[in-house]
Amino acid sequence: MPLIDSYRRNVNKFREDIASLIKKKALEGKNLSSISSRIQASRKTLLSTKNLSTIKSKNSEISRYSDQYAKSEKKIADIDAKISKIELNLARELAKLSKEEISEQNKRSKQNAQIQQAHQLNLNTLQNTVNVHGLKLRELSNLPKKITVLFFASNPVDQGQLFLDEEIREIQKNILSSKHRDSVKLESCWAVRPVDILQGLNEFQPVIVHFSGHGTQEDELVLMDNQHQSKTVSIDAIVQTMHASTDSIRLVFFNTCHSHRQAEKVVDQIEVAIGMTTSISDNAARIFAAQFYGSIGYGNSVKKSFEQARASLMLEGIPEENTPKLYIKNGLNAENIFIVKP
Repeated sequence: MPLIDSYRRNVNKFREDIASLIKKKALEGKNLSSISSRIQASRKTLLSTKNLSTIKSKNSEISRYSDQYAKSEKKIADIDAKISKIELNLARELAKLSKEEISEQNKRSKQNAQIQQAHQLNLNTLQNTVNVHGLKLRELSNLPKKITVLFFASNPVDQGQLFLDEEIREIQKNILSSKHRDSVKLESCWAVRPVDILQGLNEFQPVIVHFSGHGTQEDELVLMDNQHQSKTVSIDAIVQTMHASTDSIRLVFFNTCHSHRQAEKVVDQIEVAIGMTTSISDNAARIFAAQFYGSIGYGNSVKKSFEQARASLMLEGIPEENTPKLYIKNGLNAENIFIVKP
């Protein structure tokens, strides 16, 4: 039993005991008054008679009544003593009860404050969630109904030949198999020369730019010259090109060897970029890209699409899942970036 309940029970018992004793005292007081009246009556008779027998009888009554009166007074005194003792105990118990009630009130106040704090925290969390979802919904509502992926392919004759036609075929297949296939349009430019890049960007206004081909360890993109030989493009030239064409571009995919530095610098201007930390096999590049665009076509975020593309390499037993790397512009979160409206 809690202390406060024990104190209250004791207080009630003490009050009941006091009330009972007061009642007894009142009854004894009446008895005392009755005895006093009898004594007075006997004395009055004694004063008015000269009869010896009567005098003797009244003296005897007065003596008997006086004994009864003394006993009654003693009972009243005993009751008063008991009442005083119980009142002292009552006062002590009331003090304990008051202290415990204050303690309980403080506990309740503290608990109420904690509940209010938790409630406010829940409200704030809920409001933040609503705000975040509201922001996401607004962002999603602003997404275009249809996006263009521009595939730049360059395969100079003096480089190792890549199956770029197989790559775009797999990408197209996965896009067409996705839930939102009608929202993604794949355009391509082949045998790309440096001048073709700006022409393609202006013509197609892509949301995603995809470079497929070769890259150098000096962070250069390998394109072609008019004789189908290699012509390298510097990282600064790539960044400047993206900077001059950022109105629609949100993601740049460098599916070329040694392209991580290019991707890292491009996100100074573009939201997201993908690059390769080292050389990547033709087969791995094809499988990774096809799965990435297929996942994008299902309305998944860039982060989820990237992770699914890495997982596809692992499922195929190709140990190059750590070669692709995702780069995000400062202040953004890839989990919240959607290219196709889900």
